[in-house]
Amino acid sequence: MVKYCDSVFTFLDDHHIPPDNNASERTIRNFKVKLKVSNFFQSTTGSDGYAVIRSVIDTAIKNKQSPDEVTRLIAILPAAES
Repeated sequence: MVKYCDSVFTFLDDHHIPPDNNASERTIRNFKVKLKVSNFFQSTTGSDGYAVIRSVIDTAIKNKQSPDEVTRLIAILPAAES
């Protein structure tokens, strides 16, 4: 603890940093509940797609943006060339 006290106790100096990781745990909860209830995803592509969509929605919420508006804006973006 002495060696890493600057990193471990950063939340004492910066009040914008929470002292726990509850936000991170809440973020992955939806994914884990979906996995537990359905017992699996039908394909890796399906689970990857679900993870991307949840990530976009959770990021929008954390940035105080409308998930509906953000997903609408993404939907109208031109497709990226491969």
